[in-house]
Order: sequence, then C-alpha cells, then structure tokens
Amino acid sequence: MPWKAWRHRVNRASLRQDALAGLTGALIVLPQGIAYAAIAGLPPEYGLYCAIGPALVAALFGSSWHLVSGPTAAISIVVFSALAPLAAPGSPQYILLALTLGFLVGAVQLAVGLARLGRLAHHISHSVVVGFTSGAAFLIAASQLKHFFGLKGVTASGFFGQLSQTMTLLPQAQIQIAAVGTLALVAAIASRLIHRGIPHMIVGMVAAGFLAAWLGGVPTVGELPAALPRLSVPSFDLAIWSQLGISAAIIAVLALTEAIAIARSVALRSGQKIDSNQEVVGQGLSNLAGSFLSGYPSSGSFTRSGLNFDAGAKTPLAAVFASLFLMIILALIARWITYLPMAAMAGILFLVAWGLIDRKEIVAIFRGPRHERVVLMVTFVATLVVQLEYAVFIGIAVSLLLRRFGFSAEDEHGHGTD
Repeated sequence: MPWKAWRHRVNRASLRQDALAGLTGALIVLPQGIAYAAIAGLPPEYGLYCAIGPALVAALFGSSWHLVSGPTAAISIVVFSALAPLAAPGSPQYILLALTLGFLVGAVQLAVGLARLGRLAHHISHSVVVGFTSGAAFLIAASQLKHFFGLKGVTASGFFGQLSQTMTLLPQAQIQIAAVGTLALVAAIASRLIHRGIPHMIVGMVAAGFLAAWLGGVPTVGELPAALPRLSVPSFDLAIWSQLGISAAIIAVLALTEAIAIARSVALRSGQKIDSNQEVVGQGLSNLAGSFLSGYPSSGSFTRSGLNFDAGAKTPLAAVFASLFLMIILALIARWITYLPMAAMAGILFLVAWGLIDRKEIVAIFRGPRHERVVLMVTFVATLVVQLEYAVFIGIAVSLLLRRFGFSAEDEHGHGTD
C-alpha cells in the first residue's frame, strides 16, 4: 500500500494543485493517446482507454509522486511490430492480441517486482533506450508518410521498404491532403513557440480539421465511442501466449527501463527517493488492469510526467484526476474526433517522432565512453533493420558483452578511446 507513504501530503491546497495538474495532463494526453493508438495499429479510443485505467493504477501502486503512465510512442510501435504479422491491424483479433500482450507484459513485470529484481533495470545501459527511441522515431515518421501525402499502395514494412515505396509513389501525392497535414504540423509548432503551455497538438488537429472540412474528401480517423473504457478479457489460450511470449518479455523490459528512468529523473527535481521494486509492481499491476479495461501495454511518459511536475502536482492523485478529467472530456468531444483527418494525425506524429530523438543525450553519449557510443549506434541500426522487438535485446547484449570484456574499464582509464 504505497499510498501510506504520501497520504500525509494530501490537504486542501495539494488537492487543488493536483486537480489543476490533472486537468493539464488530460488535455495533453487527449491528442497523444489518439496518436499513439494509430502507431500501435489500434482504433483511436484504445489510446485514451490506455491513459485512464492503467494510468490510475500505476499512480496508486507505484512509488513515484509524479510519474504518469499510459500509452507511449516507443511501446506503441513495438506493439505494432509484434502484432502486425499475426493479425490485421484494427481487427477484433488484433485487439484481442493487444489485450493479451498487455496481460502478459503485466504478469512479467509483476513477477519481477515481487521477486525484488527491480534494481536490475538500473544496469541496462541508457544508451540502449536512447538508440532504440531514436530508431523508433524514424520508423514512426516513415510509417506516416503515406497518410501525410494521401498515397495508396504503400504496403511495405520496415523503415527502408516504406521509405523506398513512398518515394516511388510520391508523384501520386494528393495536394489537398498534404496541405491538411502541413497545416496541422505548422499550427502545432507555431502554438508551441508562442507559449509552451498551449496544448499545441490540439491546436494543430483543430486547425487541420477545419481545413479538411472546407476542402472535403479528406480521409478521417472515423467514429470514436463516447463511453468509459469497456471491460475486456484477454485470451488465455496457451497457443497465443506462446506466440506472444518473447514480445511480452521484451516489452516488459523496455517499459520498465523507460518508467524507472523517468521516475528517477523527475525524483531528482522533486527530492523524492524512488523505490524501484515498488515502481515495477505498480507498472505490472497497471498493465494487468489495462488488459481488462481495454488498454494495451503502457509505460511511463516522459512528456506527461515532466509536465505533471511542472504543473505543480504534489501527489499521485494528480494522475488520478487526469484519468477522471479524461473520461469527462471523452464523453463531451468524442463525436467531434470523428472529423479528425488522418493527414493531421500524420503531421502530429511527425512532431512525436521528433520529440523521441533526445539530442542532448545523444551528444552527451558521443562525448562519453566509446563503448556507450557503440551501444547507441548498434541499437539504432538494429531498430531500423531487424524485427523491432529484438532490437532492444541486441542493444542490451552488446552492452553487456562490452562490459564483460572490459571495454568500459578501458574507456574509464582513457585507454582504447578514439
């Protein structure tokens, strides 16, 4: 019962600040949830459902006061990579597989937490995460080019296949669709430059929606149900579990590494001490609960967690308020999301991809020990050329091998460096 550690911080003033931070978080996750669901190959409502139930459970059972969990771009693209070969994206079978994958991810994470192995996540090189998310950014951008330009016939998978096919079909680009995507991108960037507190993604989507309505004939995301997260049941078919087992283990490791790194980063600013094992338990319970509440695998969000702290959140109740506000917002505006153009989604996802590339960390890694540069580059290339879920393990394996054979020690003593 981790809330015993922070319940003394709850008072009238903290509740007011948590409520305001929660409202800000709900406005931010609204466009993000829709965008991340598109990356994962799921109907848009599943991204929002993933930001409600799982986020609430992670907040109450984790140790961080400010970590906000839910859908993330990196986890979403691994989910798509794992499930797309097994079922048609968006189909009932695909949704069942996503729910089951979330259940298995949660089970692995909970087992790790109960075994008190959470500290092992600290030994995974940060260069692996930076290299993977940078590669994922390129994959996300490549996958959205066809929607941005209104191209039909882009059927290739993988970064280079999609990019090559898109370039071949580019003369068939539809100008009006590209104009809608461009407006979403420009409006979002402009509003963010004017003031960082403006929900820039929403601004971009709304502006593009008006242009699409005026032009006509622009494909949209389709109908979004104005309802609370539906109860769902993952599959307990052992044959399906065996299909998803490796992917579940990889996503569990990646999600835990991501969540703990974010929790520690925010804790350095807040002065809090993080309990890694409790955080792992919270993430595990979050994904288990999500599989029964129409959620797919989730993790901590750097953007929403940082914003939560900056908005003045005092306790995990801010994430609880965000979930509640999101349900209210969903009920009020669901029918309007029907008119959101796919090209606008693509433009917003270009921004998401750009945000995944941590340029400061990349520069710091290249200025640091040589073995970390190697890990970064190997993971980045692996993300682009091999099946996505294996890229993380390749990066971890290279990192461990370099440490095992003493490359890190050589770098620390100034030997063997470039």
